Amino acid sequence: MEETSEVIRKCHEKAKSMAADGLDLYPNDFKVEHTVADIREYLTENKKDIEDGGPVFILAGRVISIRRFGKAAFFHILDRTGKIQAYIQQNGVGKESYSLFKKIDRGDYVGLKGNLFQTKTGEWSLSAHEFSLVAKAIRPLPEKFHGLKDPEKRYRQRYLDLIMNRNVRDIFLKRGLIVQAFRNFLVERDYCEVETPMMQPIPGGAEAKPFKTYHNALGMELFLRIAPELYLKRLVIGGVDRVFEINRNFRNEGVSTQHNPEFTMLEFYQAYATYEDLMKLTEEMFVFVAKEVLGETTIVYQENEINLNPPWRRMTLYDALTTLGETPPEILDDKEKLTAFATEHSIPLRKSHSRGKILTKLFDVLVEPKLIQPTFITGYPTEISPLSRKSPSDPGLTDRFELFIAGREIANGFSELNDPVDQKERFLQQVADRDAGDEEAHYMDTEYIQALEYGMPPTAGEGVGIDRVVMLLTNAASIREVIFFPHLKTAQKR
Repeated sequence: MEETSEVIRKCHEKAKSMAADGLDLYPNDFKVEHTVADIREYLTENKKDIEDGGPVFILAGRVISIRRFGKAAFFHILDRTGKIQAYIQQNGVGKESYSLFKKIDRGDYVGLKGNLFQTKTGEWSLSAHEFSLVAKAIRPLPEKFHGLKDPEKRYRQRYLDLIMNRNVRDIFLKRGLIVQAFRNFLVERDYCEVETPMMQPIPGGAEAKPFKTYHNALGMELFLRIAPELYLKRLVIGGVDRVFEINRNFRNEGVSTQHNPEFTMLEFYQAYATYEDLMKLTEEMFVFVAKEVLGETTIVYQENEINLNPPWRRMTLYDALTTLGETPPEILDDKEKLTAFATEHSIPLRKSHSRGKILTKLFDVLVEPKLIQPTFITGYPTEISPLSRKSPSDPGLTDRFELFIAGREIANGFSELNDPVDQKERFLQQVADRDAGDEEAHYMDTEYIQALEYGMPPTAGEGVGIDRVVMLLTNAASIREVIFFPHLKTAQKR
């Protein structure tokens, strides 16, 4: 059992004493009519004309600071829209209410009814003439001058992080706006929003190691999805020509500042479009989102100024490796020489890695960190793009792009492979790769092949990492800063 500190013990005793005196510590009858934002808006429009306190405001919030002066006190309360200073005195609320206020601690929720006035220092405050306890806290908030700084504690106790660190609240409010902006952009272009299965009998749509589970009633093994792609394309086959989903994916991979095993993706598909159409659409979409959320298209991320205005730079994978990654062009087609080159640069490889996989491993280390401004990388080898349409000019490459901003991958898109015979052959090669030790290779999905046999129109699709976009637009260095409850190793009990 967790050891209870002396401070917490005293908080519990105080709450018990208040309850024993007949006070309801958790009433449910206080009606909020205003927010701090309402008061700020009123002041913006009327502060020059306020006389005799102006209108009466009724609001509630958490007490985050108190300064007591005998029979009067200043305190700050925080609601979902911000904080405001309040003033209370015994002569204003009466002896009984003020006696109750004297028992209030930082962290308690209170309700206030009062008028505005301006202090001698010029701060607009609420003068309370009615006061109520709304909910009692029986654990103290972190010390107000130091707040909550330890990252591990911040992520494990996100509720405290939100209370103590206003900038954290702002990140998550902005996250909601970002997601809504993506949604609005696609809906305005006649895309239909859908939901597809989170638990799948065959994981597909990406190269990743899945999480496994078991359904007792069905008596079958299931996988948490690594991507919704194969289900969304089934919908295109069914006639939903423009479709998108914003939801969670799950990949049994490492945890880092850029990776969380549970993350949010936007995936969308458009019939009668190509990967080049989606590159143009992606430029328009990111400009739209940035303007909606930030009001501008030039942002600063970790000291780098990034210009989102199109057109964005485009480079082939091979050109990027040779010009930015300083990879000798004569070794690009030689697996043994590529392997030796990777070893020279301390890039770990597995025996099962194909030439294409080695190229992407080199790219990840030698090129990706240098792609600060928005850049589309195209021309990915067919062997590492099992769901992409082959390039008509070079069947060894695919009509595919990946988008990089601020030194990390943000999106991946391609013209979809809609030839069921070719798709089956690619799946069979993936099965062989899996048998050879590649745990991230695709499974054979015969039901998807069957669906393709009914005919899918030429289609292009794309996945966008929402968490990484939020990082970009909120200047967050770690993915843990933009996920409410990131996955952490279980804390050791002491």
